[in-house]
Amino acid sequence: MASAVAISEGPLILGNKTPGIVTTDICSSLERTPAPSWWIAIAFSGSMLLLGLVAVAYQIATGIGTWGLNNTVGWAFDITNFVFWVGIGHAGTLISAVLFLFRQKWRTSVNRAAEAMTIFAVICAGLFPLIHMGRPWLAHWMAPYPNTRGSLWINFRSPLVWDFFAISTYFTISFVFWYVGLIPDMATLRDRLKAGWRKRVAGFFSLGWNGSFRTWLHYETVYLLLAGLATPLVLSVHTIVSWDFATSVIPGWHTTILPPYFVAGAIFSGMSMVLSLMLIARKTMRLEDYITTRHVGAMCKILIATGGMVAIAYLTEFVTALYSNNQYEQFAFMNRAMGPLCWSYWIMVGCNVLSPQLLWFKAVRSNMAVVFVVTIFINIGMWFERFVIIVTSLHRDYLPSNWTGYAPTWIEIATLVGSFGLFLTLFLLFCRFVPVIAMAEVKGVLSHGKKPH
Repeated sequence: MASAVAISEGPLILGNKTPGIVTTDICSSLERTPAPSWWIAIAFSGSMLLLGLVAVAYQIATGIGTWGLNNTVGWAFDITNFVFWVGIGHAGTLISAVLFLFRQKWRTSVNRAAEAMTIFAVICAGLFPLIHMGRPWLAHWMAPYPNTRGSLWINFRSPLVWDFFAISTYFTISFVFWYVGLIPDMATLRDRLKAGWRKRVAGFFSLGWNGSFRTWLHYETVYLLLAGLATPLVLSVHTIVSWDFATSVIPGWHTTILPPYFVAGAIFSGMSMVLSLMLIARKTMRLEDYITTRHVGAMCKILIATGGMVAIAYLTEFVTALYSNNQYEQFAFMNRAMGPLCWSYWIMVGCNVLSPQLLWFKAVRSNMAVVFVVTIFINIGMWFERFVIIVTSLHRDYLPSNWTGYAPTWIEIATLVGSFGLFLTLFLLFCRFVPVIAMAEVKGVLSHGKKPH
């Protein structure tokens, strides 16, 4: 029955590709001169990155008073961006590790880009706690190493310290997992490139790969072990991030639903970003035969599932607040929906709850332009979700005399723009110098779903 389902869904890879054609298709984009569109894109993203660097440099030189923070709203854009980028990085581990363990063969066309996206998103996320410190040159104090500071240690009970260890562990495992999966393809590039610096670099990073049976056996064993090691990170990392809020006593934050809510939301936003980037790469790099409507449809179904979890979490928060008979908890959620910042709440609901409902229709899932627009709305909505959780829970606290507003400064907006510039610049460089699709894995599924002759 499983084979019948596979046949009815059609082949994973279109165009009757052979292993040789796969190698040529994927490597050709790396071997030829970049298209003008790539140069335009890298110039645009580089300009965004430069703007962010200027803003961060000015903020470090002047102090975090350049932000719109006040005594009531102590967290705002910086932690919103941190949680957003950590969530974006979740889809890579999900696609690469979890779906690999469940033997989902459709992942082979998108796992390489998703893994790279994870690394770049975690880099972006890790910058914001450093910036928020105000003195980033003292960031090494968070590491538990022998020092001369006597009894002066960080508070290991602080969720912010847990973030440091979670993010560093997540980045390390994700990078190693991505690199190990890249080794066979780097060997292919090494053998195809002409003599020069790129051939030497590919040869160095291919680690002497010779394609023997013994080499493949060791590779598959290590890859499986790394997948098993990385899978718990999908649940643990954003659970730890949710504890930044859940372990507090602030109404709207101290709730047990936050860990599963944050994990579902992270996969939701991460998968949406993967789709956004892969749909662009699919069109600009002529990868329609490798990233088909079947791949897009599978990812859309994950969006439907995780989006439903997020919608249920929104409803559960309101029901729990009402049932608690706690006036402060009830006020916190009514303030989100009806307070001065209610516009951000309804943007969140519209983008995260309503727009994914379009994906229930197969005609929509088959229309790449509509799917792209939906993923953009989801990305916007998930950023506003973090903004709503943080800012609207802080700007109206227990005492009305403390109530105050919040508006971001140009420094905060420029820093946000700069983080997107860093992310897009790294992704564009990745597309230029590294195979976007895992050739070795795609070759293993060429016959999957095809009718037998």
